[in-house]
Amino acid sequence: MAEKKTARPLARVSRQRLYEQLMKQILEYVEDAQLGPGDHLPPERELADSLGVSRATLAQALVALEVLGVIDVQHGTGAVLVYRPSVAKLVKELQEHRNRLPEIVEARSALEVKLAELAASRRTPEDLDAIGAALEAMEREIAAGDRGAHGDELFHRAVTQAAHSPVLAQMMTFIAEMVLETRLESLGQPGRPEQSLASHRRIAEAIRAGEADVAARAMQSHIELVSDVALLK
Repeated sequence: MAEKKTARPLARVSRQRLYEQLMKQILEYVEDAQLGPGDHLPPERELADSLGVSRATLAQALVALEVLGVIDVQHGTGAVLVYRPSVAKLVKELQEHRNRLPEIVEARSALEVKLAELAASRRTPEDLDAIGAALEAMEREIAAGDRGAHGDELFHRAVTQAAHSPVLAQMMTFIAEMVLETRLESLGQPGRPEQSLASHRRIAEAIRAGEADVAARAMQSHIELVSDVALLK
């Protein structure tokens, strides 16, 4: 009697997230419509209605596409196609991005918490002016209906400058492009721009008061907030 072979265990089938399905459908629409770089996608309301989803759910898919460099979303002009990857390439890049996110969060915690602590001890009047100007810029962007990404970038750059640590600043420059991924992703979450601005203000207050420990804790709380993104759930 032949020896019975042991069957390999069945692999668990991963459940695809809704926004991943939407990303693929949007890309299929782009291919069917023969859209090229520079062409606009339909308005968000029209896309959401066509796909049968809420605008909040659609926004997650659009943010993910923006993070991967497929589209560029500008306030007032909508989503513009940057390049047209294949569905297979999109899935591969999405997985690589998801795997990279926890490491980006770790790097931000290691660097930016220390930068906030140093900024509270070393800031100059000019540094405080730059931090204040960044907060105002982010507030204006959000009030205009934008996500405040530029003001957010200015704020973290100003805190880095206020720390007066050339080596840490150089390390932040090295990871700047990766941080941009998490910035776009975080600020694309509903209500997140306003939460992030409030978090920035707490950091700024601690730096202005010269409270190094408080500034470090505020920055750590901020990084935990902005790291709460759909791709890690």
